[in-house]
Amino acid sequence: MEKVILDEVDRGLIHALHLDGRVSFNRVAAMLEVSQQTVARRYRKLREAGILRVVGLPAPRRSGEIEWMVRLSVAPDAAKTVAEALARRSDTSWVQLISGGTEIMCTVRTVPGNAQGSLLLRELPRTPRVISVSAHCLLHMYFGGPSGWRALTTALTPAQEEQIRPAHAETGGDVELTDSDAPLLAELARDGRMGYSELAAATGWSETTVKRRLQALRRHGVVFFDIEIDEFAMGYSAETWLWLSVKPSHLVEVANTLASHAEVAVVAATTGPTNLVVHALCRDLDALHEYLTERVCSLDAIHLMETAPVLQTLKSAGAARDLGRTAKASRHR
Repeated sequence: MEKVILDEVDRGLIHALHLDGRVSFNRVAAMLEVSQQTVARRYRKLREAGILRVVGLPAPRRSGEIEWMVRLSVAPDAAKTVAEALARRSDTSWVQLISGGTEIMCTVRTVPGNAQGSLLLRELPRTPRVISVSAHCLLHMYFGGPSGWRALTTALTPAQEEQIRPAHAETGGDVELTDSDAPLLAELARDGRMGYSELAAATGWSETTVKRRLQALRRHGVVFFDIEIDEFAMGYSAETWLWLSVKPSHLVEVANTLASHAEVAVVAATTGPTNLVVHALCRDLDALHEYLTERVCSLDAIHLMETAPVLQTLKSAGAARDLGRTAKASRHR
């Protein structure tokens, strides 16, 4: 694939979409002082190159879902096949080959009382060529999701951010997801910027109903918009998961400290033999080594750290894209 070099306009657009995934290109253009056609053209180029995608997602706690971070140890010759099967499921996200391709890490969403979700967790240990499975319930997200990776938010000034930031605050309320929202959520998971006319066609609703429903879900924090980004295009080639064992009385303190680090995209408390998981991204292996030895290891309350480098991402936050294209565009490190 043709290499895409990001310039100031690209980075400004990415920053703007991080703030509001459905912001109009007209507002972004006015803020960046370029034409609307330029912004639209840049977005299409980034999306077609597999560098950027906006996705609309249900907030797990508001939708009643429980998230599990699942690690599978698999035979190396079966890792890709098993990972692709997991990526095709609607209840998974962040399906990645880690640890040199001998492990798979993914997030599985289940609903209490729903047999199908627990079925996946029961069936995984019996899957051919799967050697072992460990599932860690995500207890609390200290940092991540729409507040995500700070490397995406360095292009705009505070004044420019205020021109883009959504006017409404995402707060709790009485609005809840229903079964009739399923087609809407399925389309937003594929393309969070899909137009109201296309969403109306997919749901069978009128454009007015779609717009009103989406605004209500977003306003009450039931649905949020996130961006999937190729971190390699942003200049980051060392991506890893850190599994940390932290003294319980210092867990919140350590989590908040890690969440303040520019290298970190996710900090979450989990069940299991380790109690904190961190998703870190660095410029290269030297920078990763420096981060681990000088910043993470300086936190005395951490008494065990396991690193699991990411080899390939097959599925991010939204719906799985074409796996053939995903494999072609993925970064092998």
